[in-house]
Amino acid sequence: MQRKITRRIGTSDIDWPEATHPVLKQIYSSRQIFSAKELDYSLGNLSSYESLENIKQAVALLADLIEKDKYILIVSDYDADGATACALAIRGMTAMGISHVEYLVPDRFKHGYGLSPAVVELALDLNPDVIITVDNGISSIDGVALARSNGIDVIITDHHLPGNILPNASAIVNPNLPGDKFPSKSIAGVGVMFYFLAALRVELRNRDWFSDRELVEPNLAGFLDLVALGTVADVVPLDYNNRILVSHGLELIRQDKCIPAIRALLDVAGKNQKNLVASDLGFTVGPRLNAAGRLTDMSLGIECLISNNDDQCYEMARELDTLNQERKGIQEGMHQQAMQSLTRLQIKEDQEQVSGLCLFNDDWHQGVIGILASKLKDKMQIPVIAFAKDDDGSLRGSARSVSGINIRDVIDRIATEQPNLIVTFGGHAMAAGLTLTESAFEEFSASFNEQIRLHVEIHGLNSEIYSDGVLSRDDISMEVAEMIRSAGPWGQGFPEPVFEGVFEIVDKKIVGENHLKLKIKTADNNRHIDAIAFNTTHRAWPKETTGINAIYKLDINEYMGRRTTQLIVEYLEPLQV
Repeated sequence: MQRKITRRIGTSDIDWPEATHPVLKQIYSSRQIFSAKELDYSLGNLSSYESLENIKQAVALLADLIEKDKYILIVSDYDADGATACALAIRGMTAMGISHVEYLVPDRFKHGYGLSPAVVELALDLNPDVIITVDNGISSIDGVALARSNGIDVIITDHHLPGNILPNASAIVNPNLPGDKFPSKSIAGVGVMFYFLAALRVELRNRDWFSDRELVEPNLAGFLDLVALGTVADVVPLDYNNRILVSHGLELIRQDKCIPAIRALLDVAGKNQKNLVASDLGFTVGPRLNAAGRLTDMSLGIECLISNNDDQCYEMARELDTLNQERKGIQEGMHQQAMQSLTRLQIKEDQEQVSGLCLFNDDWHQGVIGILASKLKDKMQIPVIAFAKDDDGSLRGSARSVSGINIRDVIDRIATEQPNLIVTFGGHAMAAGLTLTESAFEEFSASFNEQIRLHVEIHGLNSEIYSDGVLSRDDISMEVAEMIRSAGPWGQGFPEPVFEGVFEIVDKKIVGENHLKLKIKTADNNRHIDAIAFNTTHRAWPKETTGINAIYKLDINEYMGRRTTQLIVEYLEPLQV
């Protein structure tokens, strides 16, 4: 499907420092950066924990229990954000001299999402005094009620959007609570736990906890490698506050001041730690960590993150890498089945009546449906929900959306208008999860498609590709590529720069089965440029194709110690003479 290319427009009326490169001026201004101060990622510019609703009450409650040596149980989510938040809680509290803290992570196939009653039943066997949720809990009405009825305090730390009814927890810390004044609504679950620890440290300091025990207060900035990993892996928007957190976490990793797990995961993936960028966390470390939660349970990932033993971390990192390879194989099989289903349904990418797509297959793996939905969404440029069957016969769905459509709000409207259709749901604007009975699938699918259709009729559907303009032949260089790399962190909501250009094809070939490797040049320059378009082939191109119109990232390819400029092609159209 041909996409509309829209150039990002900034403002030139900004007083940039004289040394600022013109390419960076354009990039920053088009991302609504209007002052060099907004690029100052000093830790002192972080938002204060004090603006988080309920956080002082939450840490005061926890400090009372800590002083009585009560048992703290961290209940994690089973994705990378939950795992890093759990590891951060364990490491942070241990560094504060808190000895009686352990964790429990649900098995997504047995216990469902969050602090479910099934998870609380497991927790009761451990006899905790307080449960602290990380990256979950805001929708756990029944689980919290069960825990409280058994005399267990529950402190929720979460970042997901709350429903109309809140759990009856002892305290809730969530920047997305109604009326909460914390400015970074996009903070990840691991970020919420970072702020929770900052507040707890102050509370314990005020109670002379550290001085009475001759303990050194931990420098929480030393844990930002975990915060950076969880934030990038959870694909939350990189607002100013998140960019500060990620920037410092990346620097810890580059300087080899990170935890052994991150070092090991990067090493088994063959990534250069010194030249790490945010996307390496999202596409290299995050998937390997998530593989545990998708195929087995996230305990392996959490154990890797909390271990200080290099050998153990490498062993677990290799296990996670193997799981990730297995996940890729399962994902590819599911993707082929999905494409066959689309063919049978005669659904074409440009077919107007299909506004939102739901797909289900009896054989699909629960742990991989989110990735499948994301791949199909990218291909078709419409919201997609992929469903798999649970052991109890119900259907679990993972939803992914496109820009401009809040997928959680769409599901919420369906639940409001047809209250018996959806069993449970929750999530973000761009990603959500839900549970249905199998008998409700067809009706839900029709309702979902209709809700998306109505939204598109009113607001339109954004299928544009945004460009930061055309780079001159001199700017397609190692120097500018390095400059862009160091100008991040780039990510969701603060996108890595992409440029557009028309190039002549010098050579082309398929590598790795379905990746298009190119040698290209601009019309006014004989210098050959390497480029690669992943998951793309030229087999359907007309024979007379001699050039391409490309949207690309300016990147650096590192191979066997040699570094060369390379274009990562995000989108291309063949040109003919």
